[in-house]
Amino acid sequence: MTNVIINGAKGNMGQAAVLAVSADESLTLVAELDKHDSLEEALSNHNVDVVVDLTHPSCVYDNVISILNASCHAVVGTTGLTDAQLRDCGDLAIKNQKSLMVCPNFSIGAILMMHFSQKAATLMDRCEIIEYHHDKKADSPSGTAIKTATLISDSNASINQPPLDSIDVIKGSRGGEKHGIPIHSLRLPGVVANQDVIFGSDGQRLTISHETISRDAFMPGIILAIKATSDYKGLLYGLENLLDLT
Repeated sequence: MTNVIINGAKGNMGQAAVLAVSADESLTLVAELDKHDSLEEALSNHNVDVVVDLTHPSCVYDNVISILNASCHAVVGTTGLTDAQLRDCGDLAIKNQKSLMVCPNFSIGAILMMHFSQKAATLMDRCEIIEYHHDKKADSPSGTAIKTATLISDSNASINQPPLDSIDVIKGSRGGEKHGIPIHSLRLPGVVANQDVIFGSDGQRLTISHETISRDAFMPGIILAIKATSDYKGLLYGLENLLDLT
């Protein structure tokens, strides 16, 4: 049996993760933590193998450090870790011979959307990303949008070149940019998590979309990541590393 803590158990994702872990016969949920609970105390008081962090960008770095220093594996769905923080945490995971799985998105469909977008980027001239999330999401753009832009740029460094000759009448109307790819973030009630990756070339447009109907979409990925932690040491960034996408 693998002993699991859900950190951020009172949020929407956390509540779904509690149900998913509790329903799996090979996993034991030993603690459900909210923002007022002490992660360090729970790590000391329980025999813990894996901590799933679904908290907030403001505390995720400190949480990961605490998890790894307690000699536990970490599965992180919280966005907000900088590149430097990822390197620091990855080094600590190697030092402690533990797994750190950071997944911007746990949905298999979203992973496929990113994978297909990376493939399409090699054959299309221009691309923009629109991501939609609920109005309680703490950060913009989403980790999924950032990762998508990175994958597209890795496949086609000349995407969106040359730059458009345009003027923003209202500052920010073209969205933010990652690797020269505009990202537009919508925050609305009634939305869980959706993304459109829109490619254009002469005479045509290709849109690759993923829509999340409920947070149940993320649960198979979370369970997969938890069960895979014992097979890896160090940082693994992205659930796609656990899938056969060849």
